[in-house]
Amino acid sequence: MNLNLTKPICFFDLETTGVNITTDRIVEIAILKVHPNGKEESKTWLVNPEMVIPKEVIAIHGISNEDVADKPTFKEVAKDIYNMIKDSDLGGFNSNRFDIPLLAEELLRAEVDFDMKNRVAVDVQTIFHKMEQRTLSAAYKFYCNEELEGAHGAEADTRATFEVLKAQIAKYDEIENDTKFLAEFSSRKQFADFAGFIVYNKKGEECFSFGKHKGKLVTEVLETEPGYFGWLLNADFPLYTKKVLTAIKLRSFNNKLG
Repeated sequence: MNLNLTKPICFFDLETTGVNITTDRIVEIAILKVHPNGKEESKTWLVNPEMVIPKEVIAIHGISNEDVADKPTFKEVAKDIYNMIKDSDLGGFNSNRFDIPLLAEELLRAEVDFDMKNRVAVDVQTIFHKMEQRTLSAAYKFYCNEELEGAHGAEADTRATFEVLKAQIAKYDEIENDTKFLAEFSSRKQFADFAGFIVYNKKGEECFSFGKHKGKLVTEVLETEPGYFGWLLNADFPLYTKKVLTAIKLRSFNNKLG
């Protein structure tokens, strides 16, 4: 079957130096771009993370420090990656919680302005967990009746994610073949940023989800405690979170002028 697409969707998977969105780096990225007419294009990059890949991480994905020593840095390939995804929605396995936030950090560090304003994200893991509660290898076996060869390799995982999503749509009548529906169904919570430090309340207003101002409106906190904004920008928060905070502050300032 073909996905019912109104724009391209890029399924992607990252292999990294670890799981900290702020401090870890990408060592491999594979992208499978699926167009509305069914055409597919794929690209995989090995990346020099400019830091040591821990032994315990190498044991998982099999990419050694020697494998990436002579590869380009992320900054050197960032524009090529962005050009491939810039017109597309995004899809992945656990992508809303990890791959998209980390990719956003890497792009912003490379001075490529990335956001999710005109795109949606489909997280195949969330759909799977809501329906079956398993892992990617089990999902591939369950939905596609095949063993996942090369698990934890970005290219194999990316292809498997795409195949699993198509099988999920075919299997469940309640899952619509529509990217926006899939994005809403696969979202766990409405975050204004990727990391979940800023969430939307029932009225669609941004609120802090942590610390002493948990549950309070971001606009009200920035108004009554302006020094908090400076602290947030200088603290160890993801770059995308800081970008969202800055946008909220500017919007509030412009509303006052209006």
